[in-house]
Amino acid sequence: MKRVLCLAVLVLGVIGGVSIAYGDQLKVALFLPGNLGDMGFFDSAARGVTMAAEDLGIQYTIIEAGPDPAAWGPGLEDVAYGPYDVIITGAPPMATHVERVAALLPDKHFILFDTQVDYERHPELTNVYSILYKQNEGAFLAGALAALVTTSDMPKANPEPIIGFIGGQDYPIINDFLVGYIQGAQYINPAVKVLIAYAGTFSDPAKGKELALAQYRAGADVVFPAAAMTGLGALEAAKEVDKYAIGVDDDQALIFAEKLGDTETAEHILSSALKKVDVSLFHALKLHMTGKLPYGQAEAWGIAEGAVGLADNSIYRTHVPESFRKTLTELEQKILAGEIVVRSAFGMAPQELDAMRQAVKP
Repeated sequence: MKRVLCLAVLVLGVIGGVSIAYGDQLKVALFLPGNLGDMGFFDSAARGVTMAAEDLGIQYTIIEAGPDPAAWGPGLEDVAYGPYDVIITGAPPMATHVERVAALLPDKHFILFDTQVDYERHPELTNVYSILYKQNEGAFLAGALAALVTTSDMPKANPEPIIGFIGGQDYPIINDFLVGYIQGAQYINPAVKVLIAYAGTFSDPAKGKELALAQYRAGADVVFPAAAMTGLGALEAAKEVDKYAIGVDDDQALIFAEKLGDTETAEHILSSALKKVDVSLFHALKLHMTGKLPYGQAEAWGIAEGAVGLADNSIYRTHVPESFRKTLTELEQKILAGEIVVRSAFGMAPQELDAMRQAVKP
């Protein structure tokens, strides 16, 4: 039944205005294990394929598989057997599904973002290109920003050196954000403490708001949610209690201000730790069309590749003092030069990660 429903979604997507050409145009399917509207990760992926349609002339379909993990494997397989040349999907739970489906269809090409297949165990997957992101680098800058702001004389800051972090799930990519965030904050002020919470979901804004409100009540004046749709609730909480937040994945202040017309929420989002999924997918499709995309391997995108960093917009320039912005630019340059090496949750022993979390506990 789930397979049929997925095919129905696919057909509706085509009927809804995205036509599939059977000629020479590259046919691309973007399979999302979730839904659009997160104002970040999945929306950025969708923007990447629409950019490719506009600039490269591809044909594409976007399939929103919803939040039920049981539908993702069968759904990906249905799409892969469809009339597509390239199938794009992302997020860590999709890696095993891509390993299975790509092995069944060696003549199809797969682009997997924000995770990778196991190329050592599956050397046959020469039709899969994996994109990883150095989100820890962007999060380092977010942590540094939060530490500069807390205890400052900015109007929404308070005297306590306490900041907050909300993760969607307690797993490596989210903890990679956390590790960078803690390191960046403590680079500025070793006395900074970090309230840490995991929502256990990426699709519950009410839960994100509840956790953020608890952190603001506990003394945080800046909260950084790395939690997709759940994190939108944390941004709402910042507005409700008149404190600061830092967005994630996309320029969320700009989205609230310009696309949603919600300038009040936007004014509380000092910046966002960008993860430019759109840029990486556009680049990958462009290389695919020239025969230069290195299938059969994973590549990591960070500050040097222009894929992560802090959002620089009018709100950031208006509310964040120039001296703080200068410091953050200098830190970014030090990361690029190798003078600062940002730690990663990947390869970190569980005991080490737990000790890091305990060390910053208020």
